[in-house]
Amino acid sequence: MDTLYSNLLNPPYISHFLLLLFLASSYLHTSSHFCFCLVDGVPSIGSVRSCIEEERSALLSFKQDLKDPYGRLSSWVGRDCCQWEGISCTNRTGHVAKVDLRNPCSYDDEEGTYYNQSWLGGKINRSLLSLKYLNYLDLSCNYFDGIHIPKFFGDLKSLRYLNISSASFSGEIPPSLGNLSKLNYLDLGNSFYNTRSFEMHSKNLNWLSHLSSLKYLNLNGVNLSTEVPNLLHHVNMLPSLLELHLSNCFFESPPLSLQKINFTSLSVLDLSFTPNFDLYLSNNEVNTSSFPSWLFNLTSLRKLDLRWNSFGGPFPDELASLKSLEYLDLSHCGLEGQLPASLGMLKSMQHIHLSWLLLWGSIPASIGNLSSLKTLDLSNSNINGSIPESLGKLSELVRLDLSANPLEGILTEAHFINLTSLKICHIDNDGRPMPLVLNVAYDWVPPFKLQELGLEDFRIGPGFLGFLQSQTELEALSLRRAAILGSIPDEWFLKISSQVEYLDLAYNNFGGRLPFQLKFPKLMFIFLDHNQFEGPFPLWSSIAQILDLQSNLFSGPIPSNLDQLMPQLTYLDVSENNLSGTIPPSICNMKYMNTISLRKNKLFGEFPQQWSLWSEISIIDVSHNNLSGNIPSSMGIPSSLHEFKANNNNFGGEIPFSFQNCTHLAILSLGHNKFTGNLALRLGSNLSTLVVLGLRSNLLSGHIPHQLCNLVYLRTLDLAHNNFSGTIPKCLKNMTSLVKADAPFMESELSNIYDGQTTIMSKGEELDYGDYASFYWGLNIIDLSSNNFEGEILEQVGSLVELHTLNLSMNQLTGEIPSSIGKLRWLESLDLSHNHFSGHIPQNMSSLTSLSHLNLSYNNLIGRIPSGNQLETLNDPSIYEGNPSLCGAPLSTVCPGYDTGHIVPAEDLSKDDDEVFWFHVSMALGFIVGFWVVCGTLVLKKSWRYAYFKFFDNIKEKVALTIALKLARWQGKL
Repeated sequence: MDTLYSNLLNPPYISHFLLLLFLASSYLHTSSHFCFCLVDGVPSIGSVRSCIEEERSALLSFKQDLKDPYGRLSSWVGRDCCQWEGISCTNRTGHVAKVDLRNPCSYDDEEGTYYNQSWLGGKINRSLLSLKYLNYLDLSCNYFDGIHIPKFFGDLKSLRYLNISSASFSGEIPPSLGNLSKLNYLDLGNSFYNTRSFEMHSKNLNWLSHLSSLKYLNLNGVNLSTEVPNLLHHVNMLPSLLELHLSNCFFESPPLSLQKINFTSLSVLDLSFTPNFDLYLSNNEVNTSSFPSWLFNLTSLRKLDLRWNSFGGPFPDELASLKSLEYLDLSHCGLEGQLPASLGMLKSMQHIHLSWLLLWGSIPASIGNLSSLKTLDLSNSNINGSIPESLGKLSELVRLDLSANPLEGILTEAHFINLTSLKICHIDNDGRPMPLVLNVAYDWVPPFKLQELGLEDFRIGPGFLGFLQSQTELEALSLRRAAILGSIPDEWFLKISSQVEYLDLAYNNFGGRLPFQLKFPKLMFIFLDHNQFEGPFPLWSSIAQILDLQSNLFSGPIPSNLDQLMPQLTYLDVSENNLSGTIPPSICNMKYMNTISLRKNKLFGEFPQQWSLWSEISIIDVSHNNLSGNIPSSMGIPSSLHEFKANNNNFGGEIPFSFQNCTHLAILSLGHNKFTGNLALRLGSNLSTLVVLGLRSNLLSGHIPHQLCNLVYLRTLDLAHNNFSGTIPKCLKNMTSLVKADAPFMESELSNIYDGQTTIMSKGEELDYGDYASFYWGLNIIDLSSNNFEGEILEQVGSLVELHTLNLSMNQLTGEIPSSIGKLRWLESLDLSHNHFSGHIPQNMSSLTSLSHLNLSYNNLIGRIPSGNQLETLNDPSIYEGNPSLCGAPLSTVCPGYDTGHIVPAEDLSKDDDEVFWFHVSMALGFIVGFWVVCGTLVLKKSWRYAYFKFFDNIKEKVALTIALKLARWQGKL
């Protein structure tokens, strides 16, 4: 105490003490508690302060109207509101200055979607007006379910910061916001997700020009379509503006002209997605516009984002005037032409995104002058030619993406020599026939350690394996279609095993045995297909989601505990290998399984009984094995099934009735088995999504069920080589996909990465066709051959104008070939052989210009074979053999009217046939008419009959007398 007392008497301490007393007097007015204490022997004044009562009550009223399902405001209790979550007070006065209730959410750039983790909702109470000193309000990333922005926000005159972005507000932006003259930061932007659900708009932006202090403005996703003419005028009234974000604002293109630029201090400009993003997604035509010239006056710009705009014309050379530019994104803009060498003048540039343009020519060598460049993305922009060696100068380059371009030339060490910062490298030539060549020395050690490497459609020299072994920090690797020979050392797999997540070595010539027991703790995507790997297939990762081993030499059984070794698998393709044994029942326990293909192996035994446990299964392909037994349905068939292929096995019994529950089924291929029963009881109207129905070479019987005619998506109907009977249904004309060129198409089925093969009989041979677009659009087939169908082909067959193959051979069909068959303009294959067709071959079959396979043999057809057009190319006599009454080329039988010195045209030959026919008809009619004219008259008229017979009696007497006289004279002479 003596020391303290003596210290207080010293002049410096006296002055400090008096100062503290002065400060204490001001604290007493705003604090509910006050203390006088010593800190390190020095007197100090402290406070245990709660906020002002009026403001605390206002916050509680505000909380009362909010929805808080996650308890984020649970700390809002007690007297001291300055300690509550999201509340900050000024140190001097204790007034609430900041309300920050931003929801901790994340944004997905690819999806354009915010994911709310712990949102607030409800209503916004006017009690906020009691917070007179509030200068910061952030309610962003919450969920206010489409309510309007409160008009009273315009009365919060002290606000300098207002952020209500992506909070699900809707309606018109209140013009009262123009009263916030102190506002520096205004963010009203909506995410794309919220834009579709809760649209905000502004009919008049006059209020904007009053915010003269504004430095940051974000109106992303706000509908400004009615304000396009005045938009720049209002923005031009904001001289302090540093950042402007107008992405996805529903106007077609940025305004092109502006007489005077006032916002020259602008450093960030985002006008991306200017032509409504949905227009691009729906492939509608979008009018192009010129590149706005006023942009080149914004010499302070550091970031310019114009992706997804509708600009036309050449790539602007004037961009070189923006010397301060650090970030440039013109992706998806429609710009065309050659990249100018002037790009090399942008010495401050760090990030260039120019993907999906219509460029031509090579990358300018001046790109090597951009010493600060970190990102160069020219993917999918049609860049061609060779890659300049100057690229190797970019020592700051982190990401290089030249994928999907028709590049050529040779890459050597010089292209990479100084890329010491490179982490991501993607280069390919988009599958073109003249690939890039990577030619580096085997002992060359690159100056970088990559995290991602994609070299697709390359021709890679022998030194690459040495290059690859130096990359031990890879997280993603794709060497698809790189024509690499040899085997990869086990040591390299070991080096990358701890961190690699994506591995694609598909379509190469890798061989040898893989390290079977090696563990990859982070590997999720494995593509080793179309190589020559041997041994048991690798069970590398317990978190793998995709395992594609198609077309290799893997052998042995499928592990019985695969569900435990790889429980996360969603996609398994081990087709076209040498796997043997049975399908383990435990495979059905893989609850995430979406696609499984075991096609073309040596598997035997029965199909797993509990396949209904696959709740997410979409595609099952077990075709071309030696499986047997019945297809189980006791526990039901997964309703999620899109494709089921079990053809070319030894399955028997009846087709399970529960396939009717598969309301998304597009492909059902069960051909080449031993299925029995009546199809009418197996197919219901629920299978409305069926595109391919393949049941050939089974033991099925009965009539074709009329339900087939209601399958509007059906493109391939193959019922050949069964015991079906009855007539061909008239209702086949209702199969929309075979009748209309613009028939509906199952586009939703194209999203799956599996593009397997379906076995189809076409043009007289069995072929494997790829699924999806190339298959659905390319094969429209009806094959009913080798059954017991009878009756005639009706004229309605001519309505199936989209048909490519029609095979009705080896049945009991009768009647004539309908002339309407000449309307099938896309018909490529027609087989009507081994039936009982009669009559002439329709002449208009010569109009089938796509026809390349025809068989009409072994019927009862007559007359001349039509000629002309496409039929002239089908000159194989076997097409028409077994029809003894046919004549003409290509048969050796000569038709009447055929002059050996002159080939009579087809139309004349047809005319001769008609003349012979009508000649015989006229002779018959003449005989009948003449007979009844004479004989009918004698029957009906008695007097004529007497005269007629009397005349013949007289004639008879004269003839007898003449003969008697002649005989008498002859005897006299003897």
